[in-house]
Amino acid sequence: MHTISTHIRPLSSPRRKLQRRVRKNWRLYAMLALPLIYIILFAYAPMYGIQIAFKDFTIRKGYWGSSWVGLKHFRSFIEGFYFWQLIRNTVMLSLYSLATQFALPVILALLLNETGNRRFKKTVQTITYLPYFISTVVVVSMLNQLFSNYGLINNLRALLGNTQRVSLFTQEGAFRHLYVWSDVWQRLGYSSIIYVAALSRVSPELYEAARIDGANRLRVIWHINLPAIVPTMVIMTVLALGGVMNLGFEKVFLMQNQMNINVSRVISTYVYAVGLQGAQYSFSTAVNQFNALINLLLLVIANAVARHLSDTSLW
Repeated sequence: MHTISTHIRPLSSPRRKLQRRVRKNWRLYAMLALPLIYIILFAYAPMYGIQIAFKDFTIRKGYWGSSWVGLKHFRSFIEGFYFWQLIRNTVMLSLYSLATQFALPVILALLLNETGNRRFKKTVQTITYLPYFISTVVVVSMLNQLFSNYGLINNLRALLGNTQRVSLFTQEGAFRHLYVWSDVWQRLGYSSIIYVAALSRVSPELYEAARIDGANRLRVIWHINLPAIVPTMVIMTVLALGGVMNLGFEKVFLMQNQMNINVSRVISTYVYAVGLQGAQYSFSTAVNQFNALINLLLLVIANAVARHLSDTSLW
């Protein structure tokens, strides 16, 4: 009687599989190492300093020598004089920017997609993209030259016989409009790129079928183009809502002056004022962490709502 022996190859361990994969694709892993090192150094390593938000930090005592005070600085900020003004200014300016920068890039992308003349389309894209590469400092300088007391607008009014000069650049009521619409001018073309890319993936067969069914351009836009970019719109909206409180510092700071300070004082400029100018490092860190926490909550809520209303979400 013959016995048949079978040899079962032992399964390789996950560690050996990983080693073989790394040896096989070491070039890709080497390329991946660079952004990982960057993230570790500039995103995760600085998180070590967050602890000073819970301490009375002084440079002389250092991180570990400074006394622990818990939520003292958070309470001071919430109970402070500027708290509601900062929240109101930040939220209003962010939502105003979000409303304009959400709809207008979509409209521009839809219009460009309907343009049959390729040369005209490329010309419009170039004209709308170029302002994005202008420095924020230059943009604010342009606003100052246009809307200050002796700017272009007032000089044109004087030529037309109106000698009363009005500096819109220093008026509270004009600050948000100047900030938002100059931002729209600067970012409109660049923000539409992702929607133009999404529309380029629409199958030409859908357009042919729509034409056979007798659909006009508006129906094609409504029933084909818009559904094609809805997932992209949802993702962009969720990301934007997650950054509502994270309003950019540079442009607001450059446009800020003593005449419009009541509407231009936002959380980012306040952190700079009390942190770097006032040397209140622990307090400013606490304010910044409060801001980050609100952004995180808004991101989670917006993602949950998007997942509930549609099949698209970040996670």
